[in-house]
Amino acid sequence: MDTFKDALGSVMDGCLKADFHMHTVYCDGADTPEEMILSAIEKGLDAVGISSHSYTFFDESYCIKKDEVARYIAEISSLKEKYKERIQVFCGVEQDIFSQYPTDGFDYVIGSVHYLKLEDRYIPVDETEEILADAADRFFKGDIYALCERYFETVSLVAEKTGCDIIGHFDLITKFQERHPLFDERHSRYRVAWKKAADILLPYDVPFEINFGAISRGLRTSPYPSEEIVQYLRDNGARLILSSDSHRKEDVLSIINP
Repeated sequence: MDTFKDALGSVMDGCLKADFHMHTVYCDGADTPEEMILSAIEKGLDAVGISSHSYTFFDESYCIKKDEVARYIAEISSLKEKYKERIQVFCGVEQDIFSQYPTDGFDYVIGSVHYLKLEDRYIPVDETEEILADAADRFFKGDIYALCERYFETVSLVAEKTGCDIIGHFDLITKFQERHPLFDERHSRYRVAWKKAADILLPYDVPFEINFGAISRGLRTSPYPSEEIVQYLRDNGARLILSSDSHRKEDVLSIINP
């Protein structure tokens, strides 16, 4: 199979074992693309995708640098050829909804929301629970559910804005909920908010990932999205794909590998 869409379809059909969400030294990962690919080979994968965080002009602390994009694409291209007899390799990008960097040079796109744009500031939703609590106080008069509603309103636009092939960690805002809960996920306002976002995204027929990244970091014991959301997505015909969201070679498919 020659294209990412072919490979994705084979994963959906259960014919291909793959991990398409991982990060390397090009952004906030610990290991090189080659080390991640070798780990995937060792774990018996048929296909692997490297998905660097897209360049975000307002926060360069974690993402690929603009002057590194061409080298990143060239290196993945070289590794595709080097390992073509052992594994299928794809060059991807995890495109944040607020990134302005073009995606046409990549094999595939994971569409994600890591920030809320509040007035003239970009507030990360996955950095610390204190940042989220402060944002609720500062921009929503302490109403954490209003912040959650804004988050899911933003998520609802991710397919349209990024043209993604996979929807990343749909409820990333719950990253700290197990250790330091800021809101009740059973609250009616929260549930209405995520259902509205899901209903907008479902017609795009883009797979939602089941993301294990917070588990490997020791922040959660269950993946994103929550069991309730996954069941809702399944009941409404969504396609789902497992992703490690690994930032170290040891975590490539480490938890989701059967």
